[in-house]
Amino acid sequence: MNGQEHFDRFTARNPRPHKTFFDRPHWTRREFFHLPVAGVTGAFLAGRARAAESVTAAAVTTQNRAKNVIFLLLAGAPSHTDTFDYKEVIGVTPTDVMKPATISGIRWPAGILPKLADQIPNMAIVRSMRSWALVHSLAQTWTQIGRNPAAALGGIAPNMGSIVAIEKDAERKANQVFPTFLALNSNGASGPGYLPAGYAPFKVNPATDRTGQGTGISNTTNVDGVARLEDRWSLLHSLDDPLRINSPLGRPPQDYENFYRAAKGMMYNPVVDSSFKFTAAESQRYGNNAFGNACLVAKQVLAANQGTRFIQITLGGWDMHQNIYAANQLPARAKILDDGLGALLSDLKANGLLNETLVVAAGEFGRTVGALSGAQGRDHFLQQFAMFAGAGIKGGRSIGSTNATGSATTEYGWSRQRDVKPEDVEATIYSALGINWTTVRYDDPFGRGFEYVPDSKEDVYGPINELWA
Repeated sequence: MNGQEHFDRFTARNPRPHKTFFDRPHWTRREFFHLPVAGVTGAFLAGRARAAESVTAAAVTTQNRAKNVIFLLLAGAPSHTDTFDYKEVIGVTPTDVMKPATISGIRWPAGILPKLADQIPNMAIVRSMRSWALVHSLAQTWTQIGRNPAAALGGIAPNMGSIVAIEKDAERKANQVFPTFLALNSNGASGPGYLPAGYAPFKVNPATDRTGQGTGISNTTNVDGVARLEDRWSLLHSLDDPLRINSPLGRPPQDYENFYRAAKGMMYNPVVDSSFKFTAAESQRYGNNAFGNACLVAKQVLAANQGTRFIQITLGGWDMHQNIYAANQLPARAKILDDGLGALLSDLKANGLLNETLVVAAGEFGRTVGALSGAQGRDHFLQQFAMFAGAGIKGGRSIGSTNATGSATTEYGWSRQRDVKPEDVEATIYSALGINWTTVRYDDPFGRGFEYVPDSKEDVYGPINELWA
């Protein structure tokens, strides 16, 4: 039985119902920096940290090539046939705008993605990918948690970044002050699910002043000054330490203390300013926009090596049902992606971080192919793409291929001989980081056992190892 037959048989026994969308908890910047003793604004956020009672996993070999991950969620769903799986439609595609070219055997819209054209040697593009759903909220969450949000454990499932955070917690050094999971321009990012709130995404939208300079993170100073902060901190601990050490509540009070210390560690800390601030010239090089600034901050955060291991960046605006080729639609949105991601890959390569950082970009699904709709746009479609770069990925090629219109896969390009699914992308990210994707934790509130990648016991999903082959 080949991979497709195995997959079809399993999914026939386990249908994927599309029901409702679940909200998930998260940290905001304001919540993270709430220190009552310091007088900073926000609401204290902490969860009960529970170690897994037991963990099981199959004996697998992970790629273990990446130290960090940058995950770009292209929310709204880019047209795959106008970007990373370019197909020219005679009489429809504006070739004067697209300026199609063949680079390393890859057909590419060099007119709207010129900087990424230069990065093709670093990129591998999965074209044999297909989404499960065509509803934005459902599919975007599915992309982040690697499973159906409407399934039995979907409502408690953590973001991939939260899984990375809890897995890499033991590797943090005492002097590292940044959160393990950072979400930039990602207010809608899914949260830690049932995991403790300490593994939630720390959400920041890099801000600029009128000159275009990055202003860093606000609420990292105390209105009464650092001396008063330290006095209050000392007073708190003189009262709190004996109670916490002998607390009948067990571990939770110490978890609160750890949270306080994490927040305080980012206050009056020069490495925070150097990572989250930037010059107007640097911003201009990344496109002088919110997405570019997020890419710039991501590069600086990883260079600081302060404990961040997973960064999610969201770029929305791809839901182009009308006038897709208008100057303010696809060309404009593509330029934002091109400037930001192009500069990010270039700089990561130059400073050596690309070797240890896996960069992944994907939308929640693709868009209709061939002729445009009556509104001159493209509607929702299951066929899609995912781009991978860094961490030893062999670039300058595509994994899988589609037919002449881009409507269906013709060659899968990987060992499972079926379309790639979001669950496979999740497994690939975990494998790249050295995380066993078959792990099952038995600390979930339902007592059912939470699989990092669903249906691992059935070997339904797995990493795309061909990216490194």
